[in-house]
Amino acid sequence: MNDEKLYIVMMGLPARGKSTLAVRLREAFRRDGIPTRIFNNGNLRRMYRPLQETSLSGFYHPENASAVEARKGFAKINMKMARAYLRNSGQVAILDATNASRERRKMIEEFLDDYPILFIECINDDEEILSLNILEKTKLPDFSHLDRQTAKAEFIKRIDYYRLVYVPLKVERNYVRLDSLHNKILEEKHGDTIGLYPRIRDYLVTDVVKNLFLIRHTETGYNIANRIGGNPSLTSKGIAQAQSLGRFFQKLRVPYIFTSSKKRTMQTAQLIAEEQKDCTIIPIKEFDEINAGICEGMTYKSIEKKMPQISQGREADKYHYAYPNGESYEIMKPRIEVGIKKAFHLNRHSGNIMIIGHQAVNRMILSHFLYRREEDVPYIYIPQDRFYHIVSIHNKKLFEMKSYD
Repeated sequence: MNDEKLYIVMMGLPARGKSTLAVRLREAFRRDGIPTRIFNNGNLRRMYRPLQETSLSGFYHPENASAVEARKGFAKINMKMARAYLRNSGQVAILDATNASRERRKMIEEFLDDYPILFIECINDDEEILSLNILEKTKLPDFSHLDRQTAKAEFIKRIDYYRLVYVPLKVERNYVRLDSLHNKILEEKHGDTIGLYPRIRDYLVTDVVKNLFLIRHTETGYNIANRIGGNPSLTSKGIAQAQSLGRFFQKLRVPYIFTSSKKRTMQTAQLIAEEQKDCTIIPIKEFDEINAGICEGMTYKSIEKKMPQISQGREADKYHYAYPNGESYEIMKPRIEVGIKKAFHLNRHSGNIMIIGHQAVNRMILSHFLYRREEDVPYIYIPQDRFYHIVSIHNKKLFEMKSYD
């Protein structure tokens, strides 16, 4: 077998990130000069069957014999095209479909017997992310003839029908079971030598960020008074700053803005979104500012005067010291990483990611991409009149601070 030519077969329930990962793999391969093409069963289904039929869950019921045959037919067409592609100039053919049953995967194995097959199963059971993914699916043209509530109900039923035939990867010769939210490999098996596998594995576990715009919320009354935490609103200056941000990003498509659950980040996002044609604001609680516990709402001078032991403790070790009944930077780290994964996962169809956070939060996000010693993280400069632009792909790293006014 030629270990430099390869079929990659995606597998998993709907809304688990298969198509997103397929596109990510194709782009990574192409950057490395490896000819790669995606063969998506859903595209054929949309071309040859009416949307009024395929958008309804009954088309995916395992006992709907005619629909089962139709879907199997689309799979065979794509397998033939993938085989022809590899037998000519192609090097990697990616078959993108649910491929949930062992029966379907056996059919693929028997038909595509000329080059190795690597199955990749996408797994994601985070209820919040799944709910948001399903909501995004209902916005697709497939469901344009249905109201949003009906579309959501039909898509959930579709998932349930696929679940009836779903069999996790186990007996296949080569496979990876991937937590697609956290880019974490849960299980892998190698029955064949696949020359491309080391770089595929690297692609799977690496966050790919084409354009991350990391912004701190604009000015609040707490900033003026030097108070910490709380849930203040923007000042008139903060509103003007956010409007300037909106004008700065007006010509750049920003489909989503991720914020914390705090008013100041959402108000900043709303003023930026007003300058966008179609922009959704998604609050992620993991991006909430560091919890200052009993010091919430206090000024630094007041803490130093009334609770000198807290000021001294934070000054001695700001990264590890936790406010009483609150957090430290160290405690924040796991939730910030979860927030980053959620934002990247939900923003999967656009190269531009915008996160509007807080001073400590943005320090932690930056430290996710930039090497910083723990003791230096709490001192990363996070201004309100500038933002960070980050690019992090396999062959390019860029970090720059830019002014928007």
